[in-house]
Amino acid sequence: MTVKFMRIHPAAVLPAYAHPGDAGMDVCACETVTLQPGERKLVKTGLVMELPHGTEAQMRPRSGLALKCGVTLLNTPGTIDEGYRGEVGVILINLGTEPFEVRPGMRIAQMVIAPVLRVDSVEVDGVSGTARGAGGFGSTGA
Repeated sequence: MTVKFMRIHPAAVLPAYAHPGDAGMDVCACETVTLQPGERKLVKTGLVMELPHGTEAQMRPRSGLALKCGVTLLNTPGTIDEGYRGEVGVILINLGTEPFEVRPGMRIAQMVIAPVLRVDSVEVDGVSGTARGAGGFGSTGA
C-alpha cells in the first residue's frame, strides 16, 4: 500500500518506520514550539497526504515522550480521514512540570494507517443479551 505525501514546508520530514515490523511511522514537527506545563498546541508537520480509499490515519503518542517528558497527544488516537487534504497537524499537550521545546525534525507522534469499515445504522427495539450485560467502567475489577 502506498500513501502519498507532499511537502509544503522545507523542514518537513516524511513519516517512516523506525524498525521492521513497527505498526506506527514516526511523525516529525517542522516548526519550533515551546509548550509550557499544562499547555496544548497544534504542531505542524509541513505535510499534506493522500490516503488510499478505505483507510484512515491514526495519530498516536510516542511512549518515550510521554514517559520521559509528560508530553502526549490530546486527541488520541486522532483520526485523519481519507478525504482530508490540509496540512497534517498534531495536538500536543505538556503534562510535565517543565517547559518542553519541540524542534523541527523532532519525532512527536506515531501514525498508523488502518482500514475503515463502513456500516449502516439501524434502529431496533432491543439487542441480544450477553454474560457481561451493561457492566462497564471497572465492572471487572480495578
